[in-house]
This record gives sequence, structure tokens and C-alpha cells, in this order.
Amino acid sequence: MTLRARHLYVHLPFCASRCGYCDFVTVVGREGQHEAYVSALLTELALERPALEPRLESVFLGGGTPTLTEPSSLARLLQALPSAEEVTVEANPETVTPALARLLRECGVTRVSLGAQSFAPRLLEVLDRQAGPDDVRRAVYALRDAKFDNISLDLVYGIPGQSAADLDADLSEALALGPEHMSCYELEAKPGTRFTHAHGAELARQAEAMEWYFERVVARLTEAGYRWYETANFCRLPDGAGGRDLRSRHNLAYWRGRDYLGLGIGAVSTIEGRRWRNTPRLGRYLAALAAGERPPREVEALSEPVRRSERVLLGLRLDEPLSLDGLEGAVDAAALARLERLGLIERGRGAEDLALTERGRFLGGGVTAELLA
Repeated sequence: MTLRARHLYVHLPFCASRCGYCDFVTVVGREGQHEAYVSALLTELALERPALEPRLESVFLGGGTPTLTEPSSLARLLQALPSAEEVTVEANPETVTPALARLLRECGVTRVSLGAQSFAPRLLEVLDRQAGPDDVRRAVYALRDAKFDNISLDLVYGIPGQSAADLDADLSEALALGPEHMSCYELEAKPGTRFTHAHGAELARQAEAMEWYFERVVARLTEAGYRWYETANFCRLPDGAGGRDLRSRHNLAYWRGRDYLGLGIGAVSTIEGRRWRNTPRLGRYLAALAAGERPPREVEALSEPVRRSERVLLGLRLDEPLSLDGLEGAVDAAALARLERLGLIERGRGAEDLALTERGRFLGGGVTAELLA
């Protein structure tokens, strides 16, 4: 029996400007191509619809800046997508107006992820961000007025020039807005970006401080009543036994190794042991789909050892036990015994369940890399 995917990612690449640290597939401007791009997305969806369940668990619109897309084109896209239990749209704060917030709500969006990054103007300038702290606040207020009850805020730490006091201030500002979810990422110097050229040496010098910054983020957010459910992600704890689970259902699918379909330039799909990545070139993407053809893609067959290793690497990012049933060959038994003795990994309720201890979670990828066979 063929299993169909229950998770859909849609890439909207348009941005007003390109941040120096960004290495995502983005396109600056091109307002005149928004409608053509949405048409291409919907053609691609029609071609790939048999790979999806009739009703989905999650839809995620990422970018780029999805909320920069021309409003009528964005509404057309949202209204044509399959229904899903969770529909997330990423947004830059300066793009969120009361009218846009209402449009998102009326088109079935249930969750908005705001890229705040920092509340310190001088640090936002380092990051080439256009939004200021007041833009973040206005965006949250507009979304609340539109009856959104699931808002996520992104913060970045390790910005050149950011002190421990700056980090604490950013966390306090974010918590004051009461988001249901927060993602806190260590700033990475991606090869080839303007940011790495300008600040790579400084980021290397401050690398040792990042472990303390990470621990500070976890301490502040867990003390404030958030669940540290994934390495960089936190959600409010449910109120009572019947409360909502506010984890990102879409990202949980990635971490749990679920199949997903990706639409748009540069989008990745992983379905039934195959992974493909669409061309990152807008012109080639539009031309192929205007002709009713799938866009050019790089296709990779995922071997069972690769799939098992990915399942371990991603699954151990979560605060829930990972079952080794079917994954035994991916784990080095001697390394597992050693990591257990060091207090970095512990068994779950079943002998085949593993989880990182708190100490192991702070060390993260280094522990899981050592664990792999």
C-alpha cells in the first residue's frame, strides 16, 4: 500500500532586500512576477497532488518573505491549497498590517511565524533587517486583533556585538509579547554570504561563549513556562490535560522522519525513499510549469542506511524518546554504552527507546554524531 504525504511546504521566495547572513533561495523584488509564480505553484501542486493525502496535517508557507507576496496572489494561493489541521505562514514584521492579518485569518491560516531576530536596533542593523522593535510589536498586536491565538517568534543569538545583557533584554521583550511558540537560533556564518565575509572572524572568536548563551536561552524560557521540545524550539505548556499542543506540527514531521512534499523554487521533497530539490532558478521554474511540465530537479535515492541515520540525527533533537525499533543498524553499540556512562544518553521506558539527557541536549549534534555507526 502506497502511503501518501500529510505535510506540504510551499516556498515563496520574494524579499524586499537580501539579509547579509541569508543563504536561502530568495528573489529581491520581482513584484510583476508574483501572480505568475502562484500560477506555477498551483500547476506544480496539481501535478503532484496524488502524492498527498486528501486532508493534510500541516501546510507551511516559507521563504523568502511569504507576506511580501502581492495580497491578491497570496489569497489566491491560500484558498487553493489543500485543507490542513495546521497552516503556518512565515512573516517579516514590517509586512504585517491589520489588513494582511485579516487576509491570513480569512484564508484559513492558523499559525504565523514572525522573524523578530532581535529587539536591539544596532543588532538588527548588523543583520541587515528592515524591521525595528516597534514593527514586531505592531505585527503581534495586528495578529491578535485578527484573532490569531498561535504566534511564533524567531530570535537569533550570537550576533556580533551582542552582549549577555542584550540577549537577556531580547528574551524579556519577546516574552512580554506572550507568543505561544519561540524559536531561538545561534547565528551561523554560512559560507559565501556577505555576513561571513564581514563578520566571520568575530563569530569565530565568540564561539566559546555560545554554549553559555544557549544555556541562558533555555533557562529563561523554561522558567517562563515554555517546553524545550526541540533543540532550538520552545512552546507554551498546555493548560490542563485537555490543553493544546503548541509544538510546530510541520517541523515535528521533519524531525520524526515523515514524508513531505515541497513546492516552489529550491523546495525539497522527501517521499517514499526519494528526495528531490527543485531548480533554484525562477525563470526555469516558471517556464517549465507554464508548459505543464515538472520543474528541473535534482533527484536522490535515499538508501536505508541513510534514512536510518537521518532518523537518529533528527529524532534525538526532540525531548521525546526515540524508538530504535528498525534503527538498530544506525547506532554504534559501543558508543551508546560510552555515552550512557557519561550521562549524555538515557534509556526510555522501553529498552529500545533512547533520549538525550539535559546535558546531552546542550551538546546536541556532537553526541548524536558520535552515536552513529
